[in-house]
Amino acid sequence: MLICQSSPVGPLGADASDGAISALVWGRAGTLTEGQLFNQLSDEIARYFGGELTEFSVPLAPRGSAFQLRFYEALCAIPYGETRTYGDLAKTLGVTAQAIGQACGANPIPVLIPCHRVLAANGLGGYSGRGGIEAKVALLRLEGAAGLLI
Repeated sequence: MLICQSSPVGPLGADASDGAISALVWGRAGTLTEGQLFNQLSDEIARYFGGELTEFSVPLAPRGSAFQLRFYEALCAIPYGETRTYGDLAKTLGVTAQAIGQACGANPIPVLIPCHRVLAANGLGGYSGRGGIEAKVALLRLEGAAGLLI
């Protein structure tokens, strides 16, 4: 069962491990198909896409290196409707902008870990979620950050 049948970025499912979301998947159901965690995530996703939720509280369990896990924490600290550049995050975390771009691309839980809020210094940059740049723009518009794109 999908957590979200329709959204600005298409149908969404999720995988879970040990009571936490481990991945967000596009266009199909994941391993999380029922139960309290499924209900919480479905509710939060619906409220987010409805413009009623600005911060997710569902437990997350992304996999990655120590750097990637620090990076995911930094992404979650970017407030709803705001953006940072790859360079901003690189300075904060003491790595290169290229490392930030690679970590964005490896994010297993896009939307919930908001890599769409990271932009290039002179443009959008990339987006690893299904739909690519169009999905990134849709998420930024939803959050009222699309004015930054002009």
